[in-house]
Amino acid sequence: MALYSDKVMDHFMNPRNVGKLDNPSGVGQVGNARCGDIMKMYIQVEDGVITDVKFNTFGCASAIASSSMATELIKGKPIDQALALTNQAVAEALDGLPAIKMHCSVLAEEAIKAAVKDYYDKNGIAYDPARSSSLLMLLLLPLLPARHNHVCYGHVFLRKLTIGGLLHSRQAVINPFFRYGQPFDHA
Repeated sequence: MALYSDKVMDHFMNPRNVGKLDNPSGVGQVGNARCGDIMKMYIQVEDGVITDVKFNTFGCASAIASSSMATELIKGKPIDQALALTNQAVAEALDGLPAIKMHCSVLAEEAIKAAVKDYYDKNGIAYDPARSSSLLMLLLLPLLPARHNHVCYGHVFLRKLTIGGLLHSRQAVINPFFRYGQPFDHA
């Protein structure tokens, strides 16, 4: 039995919507200090609809596949539908993720919510944090005991991470020379 589904492998080997938008309406960046995954999501919004979305992700196959699938699920959708997307919906669209990798789908959900929050902030729209149901889980992940060691390739370095002005922690960023997408903007 394979660890990853064919859809996960397809979105990992051929990720959709990789890159950076030149003038995004919103940008969201989230990370997991435990495993080192970091996602940056760019959205373009016109008349309340996400007309384009791109991402850059440093992480494992599940992180890349989750980012890729999440962009496919929100592209062309109204913002309210994008905010309603759950990590479970991302995992189901990928025909499942191993339990140890479900945090990757949580990051994809939160990256979308962070990008929408940034869009709202730029446009003076009130953001309801209650819509970000898995933010609490994301905040608690660094506090949970590690059950598995992850194999990391490339250089590892620490940086300060802020998620929507709420969380300040040290973030291990894995493999800054990642082969998919454009170089990651660490500014």
